[in-house]
Amino acid sequence: MKQKAYAAAGVDIDLGNKVKATLPRLLASTHRREVLGKVGGFGGLFALDLKKYREPVLVSSVDGVGTKLKIAFIMDKHDTIGADLVNHCVNDIAVQGAAPMFFMDYLATGQLDPGVAEKVVEGVAEACKHNGCALIGGETAEMPGFYPEGEYDLAGFIVGVVERERIVTGKTVEPGDILIGLPSTGLHTNGYSLARKLLFEVAKYEPETYVNEIKGKVGNELMLTHRSYWPIIKKLVAAECVSAMAHITGGGITENLPRVLPRGTAAIVEYGSWPVLPIFTHMQALGNVLQDEMMRTFNMGIGMLLVVPSKKFKKAENVLDRAGEKYYAVGRIVKGERKVSYS
Repeated sequence: MKQKAYAAAGVDIDLGNKVKATLPRLLASTHRREVLGKVGGFGGLFALDLKKYREPVLVSSVDGVGTKLKIAFIMDKHDTIGADLVNHCVNDIAVQGAAPMFFMDYLATGQLDPGVAEKVVEGVAEACKHNGCALIGGETAEMPGFYPEGEYDLAGFIVGVVERERIVTGKTVEPGDILIGLPSTGLHTNGYSLARKLLFEVAKYEPETYVNEIKGKVGNELMLTHRSYWPIIKKLVAAECVSAMAHITGGGITENLPRVLPRGTAAIVEYGSWPVLPIFTHMQALGNVLQDEMMRTFNMGIGMLLVVPSKKFKKAENVLDRAGEKYYAVGRIVKGERKVSYS
């Protein structure tokens, strides 16, 4: 009996089609009325509602989840990594005031595992629903010999929209503005290369190791989902009480906050003004890592920074309080040239 040549080479088209057959249900569960066409076309269709905007501006971003995937592989936990991806991308456009409209994902692996693929995409779809974002398509690629057995890569692309006059650009930031930090849930999706080295190589922990300092198992702590800040950001933007926002990802506060500061301004961030999560202090102690390096690698417990004019600080507080959002006044804007100093 002749063997299918492509399957023998490592790509099972029939298996891939079985996996893809489960996707229309997941995509349909996220769809908004602007989504056109059917799942499976060469491109996803989304009709922008021009009645809602006078001058709509599209805002896009693309990203992955880095070596957090290594933790997912080790723990065989694939149901939350899709949410990490979506929420990271949502936050990246939300800081400019953009409402997420649609998302597309890319999943590539050496040999397709239908159970794993479905869990990953289910996580993507669930996060899209949570953010009011339509999942309108994607790509599942089987690439034998390219990825180690049991591993995959995951990336996503998002498009949002904002009224031109409501874009949050940071151009009105000025000395005297106040920095408000919103807490993270953990590492989010950044710093995992250093975290894995410190926790698994230096400390010799296993994912199932319970560590008193972090009051939990190492693997569970590392897999905490990257949170979406869009629900609170849209309220702050509607209240017109933020001048700029920075998503604290790779580079930490040190490198991300300057991206939204105009010329002539700088920031002073006060150590001790927010509770640093135990996972960060424990990793720093394990590796005797310099404070500056910690601040440039991890979010240190602050996943989003808001720049608020002093005269609107009380208004921002009211919005945050009504939403039940924890927040910390962590510093201020001063004169300078687009850098962060710590005090």
